[in-house]
Amino acid sequence: MGTLLQDRQAIAGSDAMPGTVQVAGQKLRPTPVFDTYWRFAAARQAVYEARLEGREQPWTDDPILARHRFTNCYRAADRVSQFLLTDVIYSGPQAWEDVFFRTLLFKLFNKESTWRLLSRELGEVRWDSYTFAAYDRVLSAAFAQGERLYSAAYIVPPPQLGEGRKHRNHLRLLEMMMTSGAPGRVAQAATMKEAYKVLLGYPALGPFLAYQFTIDLNYAPQLAFSEMDFVVPGPGARDGIRKCFGPAADGIEADVIRYMAASQDEHFTRLGLPFAGLKGRPLQLIDCQNLFCEVDKYARVAHPDIAGISGRTRIKQAYRRDAAALRAWFPPKWGLNTAAGHGAPAAEARAARG
Repeated sequence: MGTLLQDRQAIAGSDAMPGTVQVAGQKLRPTPVFDTYWRFAAARQAVYEARLEGREQPWTDDPILARHRFTNCYRAADRVSQFLLTDVIYSGPQAWEDVFFRTLLFKLFNKESTWRLLSRELGEVRWDSYTFAAYDRVLSAAFAQGERLYSAAYIVPPPQLGEGRKHRNHLRLLEMMMTSGAPGRVAQAATMKEAYKVLLGYPALGPFLAYQFTIDLNYAPQLAFSEMDFVVPGPGARDGIRKCFGPAADGIEADVIRYMAASQDEHFTRLGLPFAGLKGRPLQLIDCQNLFCEVDKYARVAHPDIAGISGRTRIKQAYRRDAAALRAWFPPKWGLNTAAGHGAPAAEARAARG
């Protein structure tokens, strides 16, 4: 049993790795990690589809994939994004101000248990009934009892807005966004980049978080930006890009991500890899960005001789089977959902049944 690279060596001809690729007017020379990127994407998507179909393990014969935790190829298919879609964005009041408030409240903590705690203690989460005192009371009590309020997935630095606790400063940040007109300015933005710049203007929201939050808000029915409009490479993606192309790609990472999205069919075909996308939806810029993060992790074991930027050499998270049913429900505007499909919000499921 070998890794993706060992089990699927190129055997010549059309599946040979290209000597160079042209990106932003520069010739980049791919490393072996470049083809691993495509093999990983096909294998990881196959695992997702096997789980969705209810097949029993093993879902892969690759020991690295089987042993370690990797996110899905499609960001919207991941567990937290599915919770955001079904339990946050498309549940509750659908006025844009409420959707904006609920989405960013959830994402500042990025933890399902924190959202359930607030919903259980305060009832329906909405902006017009929000008070700092009530939300702080619930969160401070949970913190005092030793509960973790934040996900460890990524760090959301607290702004310095005069409060002594991280969660209090985040509540103040959300208040600032709501009262200064951020929801309206995001809704009126002509492009995804313009919406991103609105969020980027607030304390503690650097480029990575502002972009991720823009993607989250864009799941809502009120926004209609294409996920092919704009991309901001995060630190993990930059590591993966360095491993695929070396230092020559420094400074043009966003162009590299665009190249990957534009050429995906070519490379899946060249390598003979089955990849039907997400119910036919090709990889978008955000997905290609995330895949670079995951391939960076995979390459720490599969290609230990190829260095990234961070110098990390281990994959920290081991795979643990989640007993919860896999959800697969996506923004209706994408046209991917079937009637009363996996994890559909109750309101839509009822409407689909007539």
